[in-house]
Amino acid sequence: MPTAFVTGGSGFIGRRLIRRLAAEGWTVRALARSDRSAGLVADAGAEAVRGDLTDAASLREAARGCELAFHAAAEVNDWGDREHFERTNVQGTKDVIEACRGAGVPRLVHVGTEAALMVGQPLVNVDETAPLRPDSPVLYCSTKAKAEQAVRDANGDGLETVVVRPRFVWGPDDTVLLPNLIDMVKNGRFSWVGGGGHLTATAHVDNVVEGLWLGATRGAPGGVYFVTDGEPIPFREMVTRMLASQGVEAPDKNVPAAVARAGATACETLWRLLPLRGHPPITRFAVWVSSLECTIDISRARSELGYQPLRTRDEGLAELG
Repeated sequence: MPTAFVTGGSGFIGRRLIRRLAAEGWTVRALARSDRSAGLVADAGAEAVRGDLTDAASLREAARGCELAFHAAAEVNDWGDREHFERTNVQGTKDVIEACRGAGVPRLVHVGTEAALMVGQPLVNVDETAPLRPDSPVLYCSTKAKAEQAVRDANGDGLETVVVRPRFVWGPDDTVLLPNLIDMVKNGRFSWVGGGGHLTATAHVDNVVEGLWLGATRGAPGGVYFVTDGEPIPFREMVTRMLASQGVEAPDKNVPAAVARAGATACETLWRLLPLRGHPPITRFAVWVSSLECTIDISRARSELGYQPLRTRDEGLAELG
């Protein structure tokens, strides 16, 4: 049986990916930095290799003898320490690349994001020709842009690289997005920004994994592919339906977008300069996601990979309930 190496295997996408690879007849080896992570990847069907993105030796050991690698590990947060973001998302990605190259892994699939294009502007029907924005003021966006560029630059000399970019990943077993939304509502911290009527692309986790599998098996060397659920949906409708699936009613509170943007900039400035502990009550990235259109053209994935969403939005929402 062929063997695949997965980073971020204990995460939302990673666990689903491990199960898909196992179903396709692959042996999976997954990096695990704690006992809890090791248990999660083992339950998903992978062999756990203890280590993390800062440990070059564990990366080389995990990649040894693998025909395929998937890099799903990242710091996914709207706020944090610059050095940590750079070390995890940028240097960590470069270390994964070097481990794959050193171990002779033929192909590396990187989990990208539309956030790598964000500097505070709407993304309207964007495709893969839109420029990466390593200059973004948001650390998650800038470091994911740098990481993707490193992956694209690494294509060649015995290593083929492919980037698959999902947007607004959701579905069962999500431990971040929906739980955070529910927590915000229950603690009175949830408000729509600018009404929430803007269109957004979404990607059910099964559709993301389908895109990753197709990227691995059909993607062109050096290729970049967006994958989503297909047609966009108003942000407010999507969030309302997700909350309703858990018996939670979305509040009707609203903050004007201009006020939210100004508040986010002020909060981030204070938290950096003073500095203050913890997480700012509002951040620029949260405002961008909550108030700016993000619609995506997935024509390239459809034509080059034969990608079609496996799960409709209605099916996924019914499954959440």
